[in-house]
Amino acid sequence: MSDRIADKITTRVMSTYNRFPITLKKGKGSYVWGQDDQAYLDYTSGIATCNLGHVPTTVKAAVENQLNELWHCSNLYTIPSQEKLANQLVEHTVFDQVFFCNSGAEANEAAIKIARRYAQEINQSDKYEIVTFNQSFHGRTLATLSATGQTKIQAGFQPLMPGFRYLPYNDKDALADLIRPETCAVLLELVQGEGGVIPAGLTWVKEVVRLCKENNVLVIIDEIQTGMGRTGSLFAYEKYQIEPDVISVAKGLGSGFPIGAILAKNYVAEAFQPGSHGSTFGGNPVATTAGLETLRTMMDTDLLTEVEAKIAYLWSGLESLANKTSEIKEIRGKGFLIGIEVEGKAIDYVTKARENHQLLILVAGDHVIRILPPLTTTIEEIDRALCKLEALFEITSC
Repeated sequence: MSDRIADKITTRVMSTYNRFPITLKKGKGSYVWGQDDQAYLDYTSGIATCNLGHVPTTVKAAVENQLNELWHCSNLYTIPSQEKLANQLVEHTVFDQVFFCNSGAEANEAAIKIARRYAQEINQSDKYEIVTFNQSFHGRTLATLSATGQTKIQAGFQPLMPGFRYLPYNDKDALADLIRPETCAVLLELVQGEGGVIPAGLTWVKEVVRLCKENNVLVIIDEIQTGMGRTGSLFAYEKYQIEPDVISVAKGLGSGFPIGAILAKNYVAEAFQPGSHGSTFGGNPVATTAGLETLRTMMDTDLLTEVEAKIAYLWSGLESLANKTSEIKEIRGKGFLIGIEVEGKAIDYVTKARENHQLLILVAGDHVIRILPPLTTTIEEIDRALCKLEALFEITSC
C-alpha cells in the first residue's frame, strides 16, 4: 500500500457503504440514540428489517433464553426451533416446505438454484433461464446481481452469470416476450423497493402468473423487503391474490438477527435433496428462535389488524402533505413501504431530515425518499413524523 492511500484510511472496514455521519448506540421501539444521546425517530426500520421496532421485548426474551442453551449446531442434526419456525411459516402461508439461510441474497440464490434444478431434475428439461425486470433488486452475490435489472449494481463485475433476461416492469405489451422455450422461472418484486418504490399493477401481476402457469414456468416472488407485515398482510402476494410457487424471505423475519428462507410448494421443494444445497449457519438455533418469536408476535396478536389502520392514517397524512407543496411529485408504494418522489435530490432531504429534524429516512433512487416505519409505530409517532416532514418541506415549523 502506498503512503498516500494509507494516509487517507480512517477505518479498516472496506468502504462499501456511504455511511451517515452518526454512530448509533441504542434502539428501542421506533427510536434510536446516537453516541451524543440524541434521539432519532427511525422510519427506516433497519431497511425494513426491524418490523417489530428495535429490541422487541418478546423476541429479546426468547433469544436470551436460547443463548443460555445452544448457539449453533450443524444442520446434520434436527434443530427444534428451525422445525417449529418452518411449521409456523407453512401454517400461515400457501407453501409446504422451507429452506433456511442467512440473508436475502442467499434466499434468492436458493430460489434461483431450486428453479433450475426443478426444471432439469424434476421436469427433465434443459430449461435454465430466469426472467426478471428492469430496476429490480435481488441481491449482491454474483447470481443475484446478475438477476438484478440495474446496470449500476452490475458495474465492474462482468462477465455476469448467464441465464437471466430483463423485461420492462409493469409493461403489459412486453409480456408477449415473457416465456421462451428455455425459460424456467419468472422472479419479481411486488414492490420494487430499491428501484424507486414502484408497486406492480394487479392486472399485470395476474397476467404474469397466468402465463407462467399455462407454460409450466415457476413464479418466484421476492418478498425480502415486502414480507413480514410490511405491506399490511404477512406477505405481499396475499394483497395480489396470487399463489406463487416460491417466495424468498429475509429482513423482517428475524427482527434484526440474520436469517433468510425460501418457502416452496411440495412439487418444487422435491428438487432439493440431500447434498443439492446447504448452509453452515442457515437456520441456526438463535436465528430461528428470533424468527419464531417474531412470527408468533405478528400472528398471535392484533398487530396486522392494527397496522392496516396505521397505514391508512399515515397515507392520509402524506397525501395531505403532498397537497401543500409542489416539491412532492408523487407518493407511491404499499403499506409501510412508501416512496415520495421529489423535485430535488432525495439525499438532500434525507440529510436535512436527520440533521435538522432528527428523523431517519432513506433514498430509493436520485429523486425518491423511502419511508419504512416499524409496524409497531404508534399514531402519536406517526403524527410526530408527519410534523417533521412538514418542517422538512418548510410547510410549517415542528
